[in-house]
Amino acid sequence: MRTITIMKNDSQQRLDKFLLKRFKTMPKSLMHKYIRTKYIKLNGKKTTPDVFLHEGDVLTLYIKDEFFTENKTEYEFMKASKKLELIYEDENILLIDKKPGVIVHQDKKYDADCMVHRVQRYLFEKGEYNPETDKAFSPALCNRIDRNTGGIIIGAKNAQALRIINEKIRTREIRKFYLCVIKGKPKKKNDTLKGFLTKNESKNTVKVSKNETKNSKEIITKYTLISYDKERDLSLCEVELLTGRTHQIRAHMAFIGHPLLGDEKYGDKALNRRFHQNHQLLCSYKLAFDFTKDAKDLQYLNGKIFALSDVWFAKDNLINI
Repeated sequence: MRTITIMKNDSQQRLDKFLLKRFKTMPKSLMHKYIRTKYIKLNGKKTTPDVFLHEGDVLTLYIKDEFFTENKTEYEFMKASKKLELIYEDENILLIDKKPGVIVHQDKKYDADCMVHRVQRYLFEKGEYNPETDKAFSPALCNRIDRNTGGIIIGAKNAQALRIINEKIRTREIRKFYLCVIKGKPKKKNDTLKGFLTKNESKNTVKVSKNETKNSKEIITKYTLISYDKERDLSLCEVELLTGRTHQIRAHMAFIGHPLLGDEKYGDKALNRRFHQNHQLLCSYKLAFDFTKDAKDLQYLNGKIFALSDVWFAKDNLINI
């Protein structure tokens, strides 16, 4: 007989989900049998697979020792770089300045040096994350940024923070602002663009249209012109994403005739060569926490704004290339 005390990162999830994560070699059918026959009890009583766990709950397990035996393996996140530029950190979250060229999660090539692994390594070496005890949760990232786009990404240190941040992103209570350099000068200084975006999974490209088409999703992109360089015919703009779709800013600005400088997928290649830019000049430079509903453990973040102090292609509200 063994016992497991439910910690904070294991709480607020179903019992069956926890057990499948904790005991990866246990067949699902056997797990259900153990629960049904009271070989697995919750707080000393018979339970059900769909019950939600809470911090401090105690599981009593009369199961085979083999399910507790695990082979020691090298943690893959230890292969990642130690380089991590922090903007903000507290007991629940971190805000990181991701540089262009670094991927957020492992890609098809299984590159171990991705941002989520850097975060996990950082917290492991800091003593805030232990894969041996945190079986059901690993520090995770809440938002994605394209490989060749830089800017702020949010890391969650615990499961509760991850759930809350993901929900606030979904309900648009975390506002995301970008800086970009575009071709030409928009007719309007401020505008809210609306359209529909269709994704081609096989080519990893998207297409924007004015009207809804099959499998398309609505996109809303708000921009403000910050400055215009008449000699080079380039504009610096701030863009706020009101929806968050793949390549939304790049494709939407190109659709209205103002592609991002350096964008090889949706941009003007001749313009890119002229200014020697082969990565889109786009940066997720500011986050505003604007909660309209209670954020529980993260309510203290409400009203806070975090911004990068230095965006390499934008200085003093001018284009710096």
